[in-house]
Amino acid sequence: MKVVKIDKKEWTGGLESLTSSYRLFGPVADGNMHNFKELEKGEQPDLNLLNTRMSPKSITFPQSEAMMEYSLDESKENHHVMKEVDTDYSPRAVFGIRPCDAAAFLLVRPNFDNPEYKDPYWINFYEATTFVGLGCSEPASTCFCTTAGNGPFNEDGLDVLLVDAGDHYIAKSITAKGDALLKTAGWSTETDADKADALIESMKKDAEEKITSSVSIDNIKKRTILEMYEAPFWENFAFACINCGTCTYVCPTCWCFDIQDETHGKSGERFRCWDSCMFPLFTLHGSGHNPRGTKTHRVRQRFMHKLKYYLDKYDNGIQCVGCGRCIRLCPANIDIRRICNEMNSYEPAQ
Repeated sequence: MKVVKIDKKEWTGGLESLTSSYRLFGPVADGNMHNFKELEKGEQPDLNLLNTRMSPKSITFPQSEAMMEYSLDESKENHHVMKEVDTDYSPRAVFGIRPCDAAAFLLVRPNFDNPEYKDPYWINFYEATTFVGLGCSEPASTCFCTTAGNGPFNEDGLDVLLVDAGDHYIAKSITAKGDALLKTAGWSTETDADKADALIESMKKDAEEKITSSVSIDNIKKRTILEMYEAPFWENFAFACINCGTCTYVCPTCWCFDIQDETHGKSGERFRCWDSCMFPLFTLHGSGHNPRGTKTHRVRQRFMHKLKYYLDKYDNGIQCVGCGRCIRLCPANIDIRRICNEMNSYEPAQ
């Protein structure tokens, strides 16, 4: 582990040095909110923010992603052959990811990278990316990361943890990727690791004390899937839902997608794009049958997946990092904290 001190006067120069080896991404102002985007030449990541509106999952899982291309024009070489689209997998560095969002990549990874299936698109993007996280000193009122398996200064999923210490940053390198980034940037002023850890621990304690929201999952695992599925509260929770899909689009651990072909004359492209379990068309069969044909079916599926199915399958907590985006942005004020705690306290009738 390497810990360096980055004087804020040296920050811009370090970022400029990185541009020769990395494509840089970071949060930038977008109206009255912030979102992650690739930084243009001379553009700085805005680290004076609470959190972004959209999660950074698009860094490895673009909202619309070209996969294959083809041509039916027999006058062209390799006609009727499906070819992989050229994609830029050069090294990238993303600055300002909150620890909760970094942890989300680890929760999503088993869907794209496991012994049975390897998704080359997601894996290539993920392996090309160096994640530079920003410690969270001022959590929002909707944050509940500490009871969702991580925390405001959590290091899981990060290559570098960046901590704002006033006139300088403390950069704690966690992986070899992190070491390489700091070296390329020229940020090499090492500082006392013990003192840095003590400061980070103090800031972590202060931040955790500001988090007043919480969820409990101790009893959810004790219940069978059928008991939870047949619980009487699902219809009440679904009543306000308008099936807009906002919760799934802003969520860092939602990964549903659709694959489509788009043709222009004799040429075509196969691409995948985000989809949502909250959309009625998501589970519509070709026969016309829809196994999740009502709002209640779809709301139950979303929360059972995150809070029960994932918990039972992997036994490493829930598929939620407590970022609070779905709570803040749901137009119908549906609150995952309330649903989780209702599930946890549910006692089936004997």
